[in-house]
Amino acid sequence: MKNKFPNNFLWGASTSAYQVEGGWNQDGKGPSIQDVRTNIPEGTTDFKIASDHYNKWQEDVTLMAEMGLKSYRFSISWSRIMPLGYGEINKEGLKFYKNLIKELKKYNIEPIITMYHFDLPYGLEKLGGWLNPDIVQYFEKYAETLYTHFGEYVKYWLTINEQNVMILFGEIVGIDLSKSENKTKDLYKINHHMMLAQAKAIIKCHKIVKNGLIGPAPNINPVYANSNDPIDQIAAFNMRHFRNWFYLDTCVFGEYNKNVINYLIKNNAMFQITDEEQKILKEGKPDFIAFNYYASSTAKFTLEEDFESIADQQKIKSLKGLYHQVKNDNLPKTQFGWEIDPLGFRIVLRELWDRYNLPLMITENGIGGYDTLENGVVNDQYRIDYYQLHLAELKKAILLDGVNVIGYNPWSAIDLVSTHEGVKKRYGFIFVDRDEFDLKSLKRYPKKSFFWYKKLIAENGENL
Repeated sequence: MKNKFPNNFLWGASTSAYQVEGGWNQDGKGPSIQDVRTNIPEGTTDFKIASDHYNKWQEDVTLMAEMGLKSYRFSISWSRIMPLGYGEINKEGLKFYKNLIKELKKYNIEPIITMYHFDLPYGLEKLGGWLNPDIVQYFEKYAETLYTHFGEYVKYWLTINEQNVMILFGEIVGIDLSKSENKTKDLYKINHHMMLAQAKAIIKCHKIVKNGLIGPAPNINPVYANSNDPIDQIAAFNMRHFRNWFYLDTCVFGEYNKNVINYLIKNNAMFQITDEEQKILKEGKPDFIAFNYYASSTAKFTLEEDFESIADQQKIKSLKGLYHQVKNDNLPKTQFGWEIDPLGFRIVLRELWDRYNLPLMITENGIGGYDTLENGVVNDQYRIDYYQLHLAELKKAILLDGVNVIGYNPWSAIDLVSTHEGVKKRYGFIFVDRDEFDLKSLKRYPKKSFFWYKKLIAENGENL
């Protein structure tokens, strides 16, 4: 049996603009909601400097090239391109990303661009943010600007990062409905605006970008029943639909998932949708599905409304009478309490391929931990172990199960600021020398995992 990954497989890594760039007010950039956040967890830094990638991008790309990356998935800061989110275009912002893209291409690294990754321009937030229906046309114009300026260099495009996380647990990633009178209805109205914005961006990409390919980038988990009690099987089914399929069904099939719609109607939370909007959703068909995978979920049936915390983005509220997420004692945990489930990775790859029959791209997968620099060396063997286990399952999904996977872009290329735990929770292949509030040297040091990944890429995964 063939033992290597496909010859054109995109071995890469990922970041997001607000977590890595810094330069929050340099060269005409407008503030984003992440720049003006006040709910940053106590004891963690803000995002204003981050890893200073905005000023060190050439050095960072050189290190990515040394690692042998075939792709780099990164996001563009909307407010660096359009300081208010609409209207005037910032030429310095365009110049920064064009230079970055050209530098990547110089080293034969395929740029994979995420258009929106949790950092709405504050100018749009003041107009109502994603709750304002006008944001659909603002996003379409922003997408058109990106395609016009970068389309000749960029083949792969992602619309909105982890839209489902923003709807299911929005307060941690910039959705503020603290003053809403009907939070559920407003959340799904926001989701509808995102779906329309995404569909219009897909349609526009197909018109403007020659040979361009575009897809969504949700966070997808397999969902297990907590027991063999049939009622827990129903709970797992419900959670799968509410957490995963609702978002992808709309994007791929152009229709809202009926299980979720029924729930919204029964709970006085149904949003308005016109015939014209339905037509737009049908027309905006993706070319592939990108997704982020960190862990699986486990569900049981309950009539209680409270819920247990898994951790951060793994924390999902239960829905009374539908499902209740619980911890899975069969799985080991990371240093930050996230469950580790490599087999769940293979399961979700098979589920996505079976349900949608579209090429798949992994845009995040990784493990955050406490890394220390000692004499210029970072020994993150735990990260290597994590990747080896997950990549072994990815390899089986491709070679044994026949799943069409075009790329693997783990989180993250270099250390960045975690949305919830700041600098101390490190994900990167490259160590950035700074602490939570002490910027130190910001010098880059390849970790042990850097050299392991470099070898794996060179061998195209043959010796996993």
